[in-house]
Amino acid sequence: MARIVLDKIGLTFRVRQRTRLTLKEFLVGQMFRRSINPILKVHALSGVNLTVERGDRLGVIGHNGAGKSTLLKTLAGVYQPTHGKMIVDGRVSSLFDLALGFEFDATGWENIAYRSYLQGETPRTVRDKRQAIADFSELGDFLNTPVRYYSAGMLVRLAFAIATSIDPEVLLIDEVLSVGDLAFQEKARARMGEMVDRAHLMVMVTHDLESVPKVCNRAVWLDHGHMMMEGPTDEVIAAYKSSAAAPVKAAA
Repeated sequence: MARIVLDKIGLTFRVRQRTRLTLKEFLVGQMFRRSINPILKVHALSGVNLTVERGDRLGVIGHNGAGKSTLLKTLAGVYQPTHGKMIVDGRVSSLFDLALGFEFDATGWENIAYRSYLQGETPRTVRDKRQAIADFSELGDFLNTPVRYYSAGMLVRLAFAIATSIDPEVLLIDEVLSVGDLAFQEKARARMGEMVDRAHLMVMVTHDLESVPKVCNRAVWLDHGHMMMEGPTDEVIAAYKSSAAAPVKAAA
């Protein structure tokens, strides 16, 4: 049974202030036994509690840098929480980094297999789906060409066709995808709708507040990695808009 349970999830990144040091700076630091490039702790998520059950369609909203995409990548297993407990049951399909897993010296046909394997497909299931993926991408003979010669639009079309070919249980979406020309975008929107309908549960990150009530029955508002509110979409969006419109108080 598909479900997501987050119990006081936290994620802290440890980063250096500077990416490189000169030899002189390094030797001075060694000489005086002090760090001249200290580690900074960035708290991307803090104390997030959330339960998503089968049938839920959850929208995640908030300003840039609120932790929305970080939360989605944590659910996908890209990041491991540094605090708390996380349970994600069900087959996960992620639509946020479509080009992940592509071999640019391999042909489109070969990449259909490679990318599908990363999504949990087997050689048998890939054989059953490869022609349908090719037809949906509309790339024709270009599939015989290494993908390094594809335009950005062609690569995204192939990636989208592969990523949306599976039957997801847990569907993770980051923003609304713009794929190809207008005609192909219509196909892509229809395909996305079919995936959402098939998914056991969905978590969608978006800045489009108009689309959330149309797709989602619940929403979460994040702010600097903290969960500010969770509940019915209309209530959460209203609270978020009210906070964004509130005047900033001047310091005393």
